[in-house]
Amino acid sequence: MSNDLRNFLTLSYGELEELNLAAKEQRKNRVPAHVIQEERLKYLTDAKGIKAITVMFSDLEGRLHMLDYDKKFLINSFDNLTFDGSSIRGFTAQRESDLRLAIDWSAFYWGPADVFGSGKALVFGEVVDKDGSAYRGDLRAVLKEFSNEQFSKNGYTLNAANEIEGFLFKGTDAERHYHELGKFEYVNTGGYYHSLPGDLLRTFIDTTAEVQRSMGFENEKDHPEVAPSQFEINYSYGEVVAAADQIQLYKLICRQVATRMGLTASFLPKPVVGVNGSGMHTNVSITKGGKNVFWDPKGEEKISKFAWQFIDRILTHGNDICLMLNASVNAYRRLDPHFEAPNQIKASATDRGSMVRIPIGNEKSSRVEVRSVGPDANPYMVLYSVFKTGLDGEISKIKNLRQAERYLPDNVYTAMENFRASDWSTKLLGDDVKGRYADLKQASADRCPRLLGTFVKAPEVQYHHEVYNQFLWNQF
Repeated sequence: MSNDLRNFLTLSYGELEELNLAAKEQRKNRVPAHVIQEERLKYLTDAKGIKAITVMFSDLEGRLHMLDYDKKFLINSFDNLTFDGSSIRGFTAQRESDLRLAIDWSAFYWGPADVFGSGKALVFGEVVDKDGSAYRGDLRAVLKEFSNEQFSKNGYTLNAANEIEGFLFKGTDAERHYHELGKFEYVNTGGYYHSLPGDLLRTFIDTTAEVQRSMGFENEKDHPEVAPSQFEINYSYGEVVAAADQIQLYKLICRQVATRMGLTASFLPKPVVGVNGSGMHTNVSITKGGKNVFWDPKGEEKISKFAWQFIDRILTHGNDICLMLNASVNAYRRLDPHFEAPNQIKASATDRGSMVRIPIGNEKSSRVEVRSVGPDANPYMVLYSVFKTGLDGEISKIKNLRQAERYLPDNVYTAMENFRASDWSTKLLGDDVKGRYADLKQASADRCPRLLGTFVKAPEVQYHHEVYNQFLWNQF
């Protein structure tokens, strides 16, 4: 249908970037929530071209959900948005299904109409329990609460940036059809850094990078990765909740651009055996009063004692949090030492097989890189568990903790056993949410062969938390 008679808002990519960067700056500067709310509501009231608002939230496993609200309805009812929580895996039981959505007006995005549809804007929501408190199954709300607490009590700003790898495959919905075809088809076999201008992989990367730039990502670099048809598109650091939001948007943008090209962007950690898998290297740092507290030019590897203690706590609890960082059956294929897999629970400035790496840095860029994270993990759970563990965890008395011969699990069942038995995972999530999460991982694992074997099995794709739908799930 022609849009000639519709008065949808149409903005250039440059105009979108200006709006999104201004909103990002407000968020960075912690402009009070009521000020931003008032500004956004006035904008929506005055903006005749916006017809609907897409409200986004994530379930316990990290799958992104989206609800479109008519703009006029949202303006009048933003403080009374309800939805059926029993229909979201890991949320409430059917008998207590009603939950509310609060709007985080600071997390407001203007998206390109050619990617997200005309007349829409996007905003992240927060799940609210019946008593008005943050819903503990919404890890975004948990992360935000923890981040705000660290800022108010200690003056800490938690910062993160994630290097998210993925694969581009031929055909739309390639993951959902994997059980029919038994394989994925590459669109490019050029390898690391090599993709000719105009081929499918390069066109996909260029288009995705443009969309990200328009949405205020502040891109750094992008390129094909080591494996055939693999990509990585990097962008700048952000405050931890905004950084996690950007992971969700990054994956959404990649999937949307790929679909429009008749392709599939996949974030399975190891969709093809025999080539490098995909990771989500998680770079973290902490600033206080504008200064990076991880930096010490005289410290070992030029990081501070504070940073080393942060690392030691993560190494101590490596097996406790492994299931939170590697959230699927398929993720444990990636923890294979033959493909630069970060499966060793140690820290190193050079060894890429270490769970934690200390990249070369300076006062501005000094950071800690947690390499053992899969790209399909819940980003809010990942960043919450990394920061909470690094700041509040215990430090083991294991001799030579940073270089000890210790390894992450090579299968999801061992990871689940460690997670269920861990006191630390209970402190992180609480008994109820921990039990729900473990049960979800168990349900998916029980639909797959226990032994991974030498090729990717259909069930580990079909019942993956980012792939399944009710139709596929019920085919078990």
